[in-house]
Amino acid sequence: MKQELKQLVLQAIGALRESGKLPSDFVAPTFVIERTRSREHGDFATNVAMMMAKAAGRKPRDIATDLVEALPASDLVGKAEIAGPGFINFFLAPAAFHAEIGRALAETTRYGSNQDGGGRQAGVEFVSANPTGPLHVGHGRAAAIGDSISRLLLASGWKVTREFYYNDAGVQIANLALSTQARAKGIAPDEAGWPESGYRGDYIAEVARAFLARESVEADGETVVASGDADNLDDVRRFAVASLRHEQDLDLKAFDVGFDVYYLESSLYSEGKVEETVRELVAHGHTYEEGGALWLRSTDFGDDKDRVMRKSDGTYTYFLPDVAYHRTKWQRGYERAITELGSDHHGSLARVKAGLQALDTGIPKQWPEYVLHQMVTVMRGGEEVKISKRAGSYVTLRDLIDEAGRDATRYFLIARKADSQLVFDIDLARSQSNDNPVYYIQYAHARASRVFRELADRGLSSDRGNGLAKLPLLDTEHEQALMVELSRYPEMVESAAANLEPHLIAQYLRELAGSLHSYYHEHKWIVDDADLRDARLVLVAATQQVIKNGLDLLGISAPESM
Repeated sequence: MKQELKQLVLQAIGALRESGKLPSDFVAPTFVIERTRSREHGDFATNVAMMMAKAAGRKPRDIATDLVEALPASDLVGKAEIAGPGFINFFLAPAAFHAEIGRALAETTRYGSNQDGGGRQAGVEFVSANPTGPLHVGHGRAAAIGDSISRLLLASGWKVTREFYYNDAGVQIANLALSTQARAKGIAPDEAGWPESGYRGDYIAEVARAFLARESVEADGETVVASGDADNLDDVRRFAVASLRHEQDLDLKAFDVGFDVYYLESSLYSEGKVEETVRELVAHGHTYEEGGALWLRSTDFGDDKDRVMRKSDGTYTYFLPDVAYHRTKWQRGYERAITELGSDHHGSLARVKAGLQALDTGIPKQWPEYVLHQMVTVMRGGEEVKISKRAGSYVTLRDLIDEAGRDATRYFLIARKADSQLVFDIDLARSQSNDNPVYYIQYAHARASRVFRELADRGLSSDRGNGLAKLPLLDTEHEQALMVELSRYPEMVESAAANLEPHLIAQYLRELAGSLHSYYHEHKWIVDDADLRDARLVLVAATQQVIKNGLDLLGISAPESM
């Protein structure tokens, strides 16, 4: 609807140019068309007249008057009015909402999709957990957000690659190996010989037992067989990393999240990508040596201070492999690179972008895009849940799925904007009540499904074609409200994808479900009048389709019965 209204405005500007009311070389400005807060002021409003005023040398209200008079006739618009300093308010004709219902039914699962991406390549990196333990609830939030962003971009015409970056090198992996080795040698946490920064969860003991039993494990298509030699730290490390990668894969599978690419940090070293990146930075003159260390002049690119890339002992700081990794994304053709991370990574973002700019390879300043999520607090019985028996120090994603179910877990982890803190109430997520938003939404879909079963049980049928033709019969407050709410869906998909904010879909679905439930309580859908019955069932079917499409964008099922 927004796009159609924009075209009408552009046609009106063209007509004013032709009539001489605007200069022949007048260029239409950038303007917005947005939903009004209250339908008393129309369905949509635009600021185009105010954006034109300075260049045209005229008062906004005068321009608005000319534009309204020049608007071409359209079945979309019932009337247009001028408000305030020069806003133009559009009141849509009923036919506009009826057409949207027809589109939803005709396009089915494609309804709400667009081609904004134009088939271009986007890479979405998310979760990217160190393979040192089970995934925790924070990783779960990353998984829900990242997967939904990927689905939104696919619905917006992008070619999407989901990517998981494994930090399989560095101090934490060394601690994992030492912890597993200690367990394999019979040393428990708090006993003499336990590594100072060792991992204490029961899962370490499980990995150690499997290693001693010479078991095998598969991760990313590779089978690793344990040697059982607890003195061979390399063997212990290799098996422990593979075991925990496998466990994380199972966590993600239970969450219905998959990846197209698993990228290993270790490969950046084995394939020379880190050294290659250093050489490029030095060659472009953006580095210097001081105190035996190699520094990046990151302040030249907006960072608050220069950063050490290579320490005096020859080892690299952690942000350098991040630069090398993102460089591979650019080389792999990602026109858009999106990285979903916990907010604790905020400090490293500026230096990574500075490093990419210093490579002088044409990478845009805004590339990559970051989505940062805040922490999650898990509550049960009014008290915070802080630890898992298996993980030892945190609540695992598998714990939440086991207790609340996959659908509720996904919805709750995505229902609020990523940069806001989130409280996950297990009791609420498990409840079958209207207070539980995911239950409320899914029940709306099931309620719509049930009415069609009830129709068949009564020996009746509905005529969709007749229902579409009889939509003008739907003139009650609840029917009008539901049609308006339904028509917002394509805009919500567009906005959520453009801003990387899938929580907008979650919030929208709750509002749409509320409109459908209110309609159900106030009006019978199966009535004796066949024309009215067909019209109402067409509206219900379209709403059911939109709920299903929206839930799919969040990776949540749409049950036929509950």
